[in-house]
Amino acid sequence: MPSDPKETPPAHLELGVVGNGTVAALIDRRGSIVWSCLPTFDADPAFCALLSPRGGGGDWGIELLDLACSGQQYDPNTAVLITRLHDHHGGAIEITDFAPRYRTHGRMFHPVMLVRRVRPLHGSPRVRVLMRPRNRYGAEVPPATGGSNHLRYRLADTTLRLTSDVPVPMIERALPFGLDRAAHFVFGPDETLHESPADFVSLALKRTREYWLDWVRYLSIPYEWQDAVIRAAITLKLCQYEATGAIVAALTTSIPEAPGTERNWDYRYCWLRDAAFTVRALNRLGATRTMESYIRYVFNLIATDRDDEVGPVFGITFERELHERVEPHLAGYRGIGPVRVGNDAWRQRQNDVYGSVVLASAQLFFDRRIEQRGDTRTFERLERMGQLAVRMAEEPDAGLWEFRGRAAVHTYSAAMCWAACDRLAHIATELGLDERARHWHDHAVALRERILAHSWNEHLGHFVDAFGGEHLDASLLLLADIGFVDPMDPRFVATVDAIGTALGRGDYLFRYIAPDDFGTPETSFTICTFWYIEALAATGRRQRAREMFELLLARRNPLGLLSEDLAPASGEHWGNFPQTYSMVGLIQAAMRLSRRWEDAL
Repeated sequence: MPSDPKETPPAHLELGVVGNGTVAALIDRRGSIVWSCLPTFDADPAFCALLSPRGGGGDWGIELLDLACSGQQYDPNTAVLITRLHDHHGGAIEITDFAPRYRTHGRMFHPVMLVRRVRPLHGSPRVRVLMRPRNRYGAEVPPATGGSNHLRYRLADTTLRLTSDVPVPMIERALPFGLDRAAHFVFGPDETLHESPADFVSLALKRTREYWLDWVRYLSIPYEWQDAVIRAAITLKLCQYEATGAIVAALTTSIPEAPGTERNWDYRYCWLRDAAFTVRALNRLGATRTMESYIRYVFNLIATDRDDEVGPVFGITFERELHERVEPHLAGYRGIGPVRVGNDAWRQRQNDVYGSVVLASAQLFFDRRIEQRGDTRTFERLERMGQLAVRMAEEPDAGLWEFRGRAAVHTYSAAMCWAACDRLAHIATELGLDERARHWHDHAVALRERILAHSWNEHLGHFVDAFGGEHLDASLLLLADIGFVDPMDPRFVATVDAIGTALGRGDYLFRYIAPDDFGTPETSFTICTFWYIEALAATGRRQRAREMFELLLARRNPLGLLSEDLAPASGEHWGNFPQTYSMVGLIQAAMRLSRRWEDAL
């Protein structure tokens, strides 16, 4: 249903995302591009209105005069977004947004380019084009020069050209005009467009639709909740930077985890853990090319014979140092600052990364559909992760929640180090490397015994978050998923029950409730709710799991997307967007809970 655009604030981050593996853009319910970093996911945001630039602007809007209501939807099974705006006089327009992605000349075409088509639907609509990019995180208006049919913008990190069949002065001065025919906009490389904007847009739209329809067609989706899973899968695909294979945790920075908090972080980087979750989810759907590209990214990171520890997060073009700073010219999402660029988590020790890399890579050795399967050389490169896992498993770290003020030997980190050894043993067996299989099997067995001894709290009757600790955190829900314990092990069942009681708030789950460096958490962590749903199903409480899953699906934004966090009282979205963790959780829970195709038909 169309929504009243005057409702403020919206109950959700009511944004859609378009992209092509090189660039991405977030578009609000009025059809304005409010966030896009150009020319890469982690570059200066030319469109930064989402974070309230103090000088105004930072958007690319198609404004319908006398707007009454609006509605949005995706072209089914694609990353093409359609926004319809209606005025008070019976006029209506349709905005089609996409970033071209299709195969041509034997390779994938995915340029630094955003494309828009605006066409009249009813009546006599009048519109204005508001093209208001900013430079240097909102600090400056970029220099712009006009040509006969284009405007050139010198952005902070690139120069891009807007080519259109709308007269240049109408765009340059934001003059209103009657929309009596389709208008086309191509914002891309500073090169001459050798065909009319209408012809280029028409063909690019056709080919981009065909690409996404073909990609979705070969997904191995569950019988139930197909639309939700497909939208989540497409969104995950949009978060992989194709040039290197890196997968970002989210496309934004500094959307706070709760109102009034300083938990504002930059997620436009590749956490090895988060990316591994994404790879495993897409693998379950049969989209294994994401894994192959990501493994190339990781192997480029670890292409050294040194036995140095591996950091938890890197830039999308292999940057190792992501120095954190505050940008003063952006007031923040809904004015909630600070806005941070960079992320000091790169300085941390997070020992689960070794298991994350191995788990993400394991299917490469077993899936016979893959053209270049893992071989002995690939295995030897992965063994470095195992060696580090053995060395670091029982060393204090910041954990997967990235505590900035304390360290401990976290149960989840240690269990993921066990997983690295366990999977290396399986891979070595598959490759016929009997000596290496015994080597890694012995390490896995010994490590598991030590972890069980130190992470089980007999007095409390459940596993705890850290060796010798007394607290719970939601990562313990994954102990069965990674195979560390059987899901029906009484110790795991007791831990699931304790987590539901201690960390649950209605139908939402917190990652932990103990105060951290920034106080007590205020919002639930969405993937943790999905983990709890999966754990309920694994321990025999399938009906309750399905009920919670349906309720969480209802909390998606109108386009089927999720941010990082949800406020339990209101269901309002907080945290960076779209969050790969959350979309991964949706896919995995749906795959576990859905009826099987053979049982349904």
